[in-house]
Amino acid sequence: MQVLNSFSRLMAITIICFAGCVTAYGQGTATLFGTVKDAAGKPLPGVNVAVLGKSGGMATPGDGKYSITVPSDTSIIVRFTSIGFNSESINLNFSNGESRLLDIRMTISSTPLPEIEVKDKRRDNLTMVPIDPKTISVLPNTTGSFEAVLKTFAGVVSNNELSSQYSVRGGNFDENLVYVNDIEVFRPILVRSGQQEGLSFINPDMVSAVSFSAGGFDAVYGDKLSSVLDVKYKTPTKFGGSAYASLLGGGLHLEGVNKSKNIKYLFGARQKSSKYLFNSLETKGEYKPSFSDVQGLFTWSLNKKNDLTFLGNYSSNKYEIVPANRQTEFGTINQALRLTMYFEGQEVDQYSSGTGALSFTHRYSDSSWVKAIGSYYQSIESENFDILGQYYIDELEKDLGSDNFGEAAFNLGVGSFLEHARNSLDASIYNFDLKAYKEREHGTWQLGLQTRLENISDKLSEWEYIDSAGYAIPHPPDNIGQASDPNQIIEFQEVIKTDTTLNNTRYAAYVMYSFNFGSQNQFALNSGLRASYRSLSEELLWSPRLSLSYKPEWKKNFLFKLATGVYYQPPFYREMRDFDGKLNTDLKSQRSIHFVAGMEHTFLAWGRELKFVSELYYKKLDNMVPYKVENLRLRYFANNKSSGYATGADFRINGEFVPGIESWASLSLLKTMEDISDDYYYTYYNSDGQEIIPGFTFNDTPVDSVKTEPGKIARPTDQRVTFSVFFQDYLPKFPSYRMSMTLVYGTGLPFGPPGNDRYKDVLRYPSYRRVDIGFSKTIIEEDEVKNFRFKLANKLKYFSIGLEVFNLLQVNNTVSYLWVTDVTDRTYAVPNYLSARTLNIRLNARF
Repeated sequence: MQVLNSFSRLMAITIICFAGCVTAYGQGTATLFGTVKDAAGKPLPGVNVAVLGKSGGMATPGDGKYSITVPSDTSIIVRFTSIGFNSESINLNFSNGESRLLDIRMTISSTPLPEIEVKDKRRDNLTMVPIDPKTISVLPNTTGSFEAVLKTFAGVVSNNELSSQYSVRGGNFDENLVYVNDIEVFRPILVRSGQQEGLSFINPDMVSAVSFSAGGFDAVYGDKLSSVLDVKYKTPTKFGGSAYASLLGGGLHLEGVNKSKNIKYLFGARQKSSKYLFNSLETKGEYKPSFSDVQGLFTWSLNKKNDLTFLGNYSSNKYEIVPANRQTEFGTINQALRLTMYFEGQEVDQYSSGTGALSFTHRYSDSSWVKAIGSYYQSIESENFDILGQYYIDELEKDLGSDNFGEAAFNLGVGSFLEHARNSLDASIYNFDLKAYKEREHGTWQLGLQTRLENISDKLSEWEYIDSAGYAIPHPPDNIGQASDPNQIIEFQEVIKTDTTLNNTRYAAYVMYSFNFGSQNQFALNSGLRASYRSLSEELLWSPRLSLSYKPEWKKNFLFKLATGVYYQPPFYREMRDFDGKLNTDLKSQRSIHFVAGMEHTFLAWGRELKFVSELYYKKLDNMVPYKVENLRLRYFANNKSSGYATGADFRINGEFVPGIESWASLSLLKTMEDISDDYYYTYYNSDGQEIIPGFTFNDTPVDSVKTEPGKIARPTDQRVTFSVFFQDYLPKFPSYRMSMTLVYGTGLPFGPPGNDRYKDVLRYPSYRRVDIGFSKTIIEEDEVKNFRFKLANKLKYFSIGLEVFNLLQVNNTVSYLWVTDVTDRTYAVPNYLSARTLNIRLNARF
């Protein structure tokens, strides 16, 4: 009832907020109705009827009839479109309140779809999926990052709404390639949690095109194991811009050209403050997050054949917290527990990074060019904290008839801990790339060379001290109660003290040839070879990659795909650093062999065109580096002792379920396992044949032991089922009132107790369940004739106000566990929950 009452209040607030925004700025309306028929006079279902430049519209039902509301007192274009028929566009003008009959006859198209254009796209991007960049502006999103769109795609997993990181088909966060205008993007190394993570590199307001591959990608893309996200920024043709503001931050972007049209600029600035969102977390205190960045893309056309482009980015991210207290209830119905904690101290983390990239492009013709790129990336990171915590573990009264039901019945233990860190890292990466593209009559060649220099300096100094019931854990057994003993010592846990420097050079080259063949070019083939060399390990690696598509003549609305390839990931600094902070510079490259088979089917349902995409995949993994996941922190074992596989199936259906706007649903099935060599343990037995459990077995003298090898265990990203939905809708008679919703469900991921024993990670997180919803009212439409009293408003192309509800169902999703110990040395896993239900108000404008 509490959830229903809260939701009722939420809907009431929404209606009140939007009620005042209605027609003070709007125009009059009219009604256009009629019937759409074919050349023979038969009614046509599935014809999209819409006003050009306006949201809304409808698809004709079985009788071919339509009725739409249109603006009055202005010239409009009404467009009728349907697959296999020539589109019809009619210029009309209506007076206020007018109703007009207009019957339409549509003729069959002699060329039923520009198949040549489709084949060109298949030739170069067989495994890449295009993404509409406008989606991010309507997607309910706590981070403001473009990557939030990916989290609703098949094969992509992210169980943390505070972070922009994601894993793909059993991989981890470090296995994804991200490019912006052919520049590889990097992320901070020391980040431990989503609260610390700032803005992602990609500025959604500056994006013009995006494509994504979840596996089997081409040789033109670099050396990572799982996925690639390829982003292109806009090329401005005139002055314009956009701005947004919300309770979580704001941003501004400007674009334009000079009078002679040879200099183009694109600029963006963002500021993010998640304090409002962090206040919904269980740890209460004084949060001071501050994340901001500025980006600029400047292009100088030297002449018709030569361009000089500079892309620059600077990001400053600071996270401060002075924690005060925390209370978490957990356990089961039979044993309900409560953890109460009080804190002293603070944490201050800073991540500052900058990117500068200069590129020169020479075009020999429209179909051939050469591009040289030089880029520099630097990240200066630090994390400093001293947190003293005192905790109480209580069992709660479970008797429903008791007056103290839900209150603490008795105490199970008390304790304290002290966490300390003074860590700093400075990373510099230099890249030099040369790319060439040549399109010929029968195919396309692409060539590339790359040199990368990596310089990293890292100083780690961190430790943890745990004290429970008045003595240190672990403690010297002989010193219990001997406070005056000069040999008594206090032992720290997780002690890491290192000062390391890493220098490495990488070289890479690739060649790819793409062509179509068959009687009607129904086949498309991309074949490529990538080679790489790394100075530290002196490895020379060869990575062949192949993708094939087939569009059968007997069914033009089907497309079949196959892709395979060998993918290597040379170790970066994070993979080489073990649990103690030491570097293994002899670490070899991880390898994944991809096998992907897919099918696309375009069909009509409910009078609308929809697309169904399915893919089956298998990835053979060897020479892998085992790791454990702690929130966003990946802790590697810094060895190549793991081998395994990832296999599964991805399904996605998308289209205009509501006329004029796209929605989709995705389902992913996954199983990924690994076998770690030399991963075994012993079970000891006493003379009575009992298993010896330290602290519990009276006779703890071992006389026998059994060696156990765990064999294949689930990898940390083994999320068996993931289901997600992105849905948009609007009120049919009032299309300026819109709604967008994301729903994500994922089964639990594996986890285990602290330490470096991977075979103990056999527990599972609870399922991740989250619904975010947004309501918006468009005040000013695109291409609308504006006649407002405020002159500034007449300069706006678009303006909207929105209300977002994050975590609508108020589900406590678990991101990690805090392990606390009582006096009996019993350990409790206390869940760390993500954000609770939160409201956000957002304003969007374009000019």
